[in-house]
Amino acid sequence: MTRAFLLVLDSCGIGGAPDAASFFNGTVPDSGANTLGHIAAACAAGQAETGRSGPLRVPVLDGLGLGAALRLASGAASPGLAATPTGLWGAATEISRGKDTPSGHWELAGVPVPWEWTYFPATIPAFPPELSAEVARLAGTTGILGNRHAAGLAIIDELGAEHLRTGWPICYTSADSVFQIAAHEEAFGLERLLKLCRDLAPRLHAMRVGRVIARPFTGTPGAFRRTPNRHDYAIAPPAPTLLDWAAEAGRVTHAIGKISDIFSGHGVTRSHKGKSDAALFEHLLRLADEAEPNSFTFANFVEFDSQYGHPRDVSGYARALEWFDAAAGRFLARLGPGDLAIFTADHGNDPTWLGTDHTRERVPVVGWGVGARGIGQVGFVDVAASIAAHMGLAQTGPGRSFL
Repeated sequence: MTRAFLLVLDSCGIGGAPDAASFFNGTVPDSGANTLGHIAAACAAGQAETGRSGPLRVPVLDGLGLGAALRLASGAASPGLAATPTGLWGAATEISRGKDTPSGHWELAGVPVPWEWTYFPATIPAFPPELSAEVARLAGTTGILGNRHAAGLAIIDELGAEHLRTGWPICYTSADSVFQIAAHEEAFGLERLLKLCRDLAPRLHAMRVGRVIARPFTGTPGAFRRTPNRHDYAIAPPAPTLLDWAAEAGRVTHAIGKISDIFSGHGVTRSHKGKSDAALFEHLLRLADEAEPNSFTFANFVEFDSQYGHPRDVSGYARALEWFDAAAGRFLARLGPGDLAIFTADHGNDPTWLGTDHTRERVPVVGWGVGARGIGQVGFVDVAASIAAHMGLAQTGPGRSFL
């Protein structure tokens, strides 16, 4: 049995990207950003004490080689991450010109992005008038709210009351190639919001905008909160990915979380959704027991990014890492001979950094199932090539297996 599990800790970068100076959070370059390293440093300094305390404790992943990967990528040791590796460990560098979800996931699955994404300017308004008019037409309203760069939670707090009064959708973007629409689940309607985003997506995809994201929320002014019913309408990958290679070879593929959305369903046999990362991890535990021989499971855990990275919540990010590490121990205990598990990330989102956007970083590649092995600096595409080699697939893409 040669099953493979690829687990993405969304945004858990480890610094050191060689081109970070050409990526920005507003006017601040990403050079020096280090999501995991700065979280560990803040914990050791007593600066991440909300809901937890003391140094960052991730003994399972650090035991496999997470701290070693961090030192390799950024050249510096971090408090609490100093175990001698017993697993596979290295650091991966991205070549796609983005620090976003589709670019990172597609390249991890063997397909670098061959085009430049379209980004909306940091102006007010941010969107072309004809695009705003089309959103209003599809929504059945006379206008839209927002129309600028914004953090999602902040703009909902700011414009939620006006949205309830006017019925206009709240539209905003970020440093990523995204068009996001927030609307109240009850007052505007969840299905209406999803249809709006679905109908708008082909126009945005033709513009090389990576995703249209539905951001439903509930509550009343002063107490708005997002719901778990987010949906991403992503542009399709430009070529077959690891998911397609496996599916075309007759292998069962499992997509946990937003993986199916990121890949527009291509190559996905079964999709497993949940209302939280904890719920998604229950799917992963079940699949560790039940996934078919020679199957491939691809999982994304988004709350590191959405709940803690973008809001710049260092304590929350640290709590999430410690929770995930404990859960990872339970997961690995269920794997058997021939199984391979790789833990990685798609980009950074340093909660100690200025701004609220993703940060351009290298990512960890930490693996279980092949013994202690340092693989050095690798490419994102090498992750796909390695999993394909482990599974005996004929297609391996442009990468090189590090197994």
